[in-house]
Amino acid sequence: MADHREPTQYSGLTFADRHSAQDWLYTEANSLLACVRQSSGPGAVRRAVDLLWATKDLAESGANSKQYEAAAITMRDLARSSDDARAEGRALITLTNARLVAGRFDQAERDAQRAMRLARAVDDPLPSCWAPNDLGIIALYQNRHAEGEAYLEQAIANFRADGNRPGEASALCNLSRIHLAMGNTTSAVALAQQGIDIYDELGHALRGANGRYALGLALTQSGRFADATEQLHNALAVFRDSRQRLWEGMATFRLAEVDLAAGLPAQAATKAEQALAVLRGIGGEWRRGNVLTVLGQALKDIGQPGRAQVCWREALDIYETLGSAEVEAVRKLLAPTLPA
Repeated sequence: MADHREPTQYSGLTFADRHSAQDWLYTEANSLLACVRQSSGPGAVRRAVDLLWATKDLAESGANSKQYEAAAITMRDLARSSDDARAEGRALITLTNARLVAGRFDQAERDAQRAMRLARAVDDPLPSCWAPNDLGIIALYQNRHAEGEAYLEQAIANFRADGNRPGEASALCNLSRIHLAMGNTTSAVALAQQGIDIYDELGHALRGANGRYALGLALTQSGRFADATEQLHNALAVFRDSRQRLWEGMATFRLAEVDLAAGLPAQAATKAEQALAVLRGIGGEWRRGNVLTVLGQALKDIGQPGRAQVCWREALDIYETLGSAEVEAVRKLLAPTLPA
């Protein structure tokens, strides 16, 4: 990012460690986002968009997600009205990130597609790399696996051409999840480990946790439950320490999936309920539906079919409203109780 940002008149702040930087970021979040929204003029717009990009962790914080999205919308509109394609493309990627966090995948896809077109027109490497990465994630969530694989392979090639190793690691971990969804567990484990190795070499603790999250998923599907639990617990500790509520909730949910697969439904139910509590108000309804589905399965296995059906019916309502592919799977779980 630093290699591609708009030049500024002042040097940046220096922090003693990651925790000091995070403390400053979250303490100053409202002021930072207000500064972004109030920027105007061609040079200021580009610097404001780059500031928004540099603070993308705020989009996943839970406490700042809505404010971040509002700032991203403001910058997209301002860049568009200024006819600044470079600034608009970058603003659209920050908006894509915010909408992915909120679970509004159709909106996110439209933003990322436009960002990619603008990036090609002005030859801007940042959205040229991150747009296909985000489109690959969206395709994963919408079960378009071959399409997602193509996007992520494009992202990996673009990141490598740009010398962006953290970006390359991100795309490798996302590609791991695509391979996992396609049933290729061996390559999924290998891809996630490649991403982790890059993050660890660079000393990126938070992003390394994202890699361990992806590896935990692959290990779960491989039947290596103890290893999966270790990876996900390691990721969860970093997410909590980094104030990333979305990923704290999702890691807790994935631990519930491990317990369910390992034949520990009571533990799975407890973790799924914890995940719902953490994710309250963030992450979007689609993710809530996923947690409810797993909670229902755990409750059924501990002899609480009534509560299980309540969870599944709520999940079904969510999926039907969103038009999600998970509708059919939940209908099958409810089949004995649904009217003919």
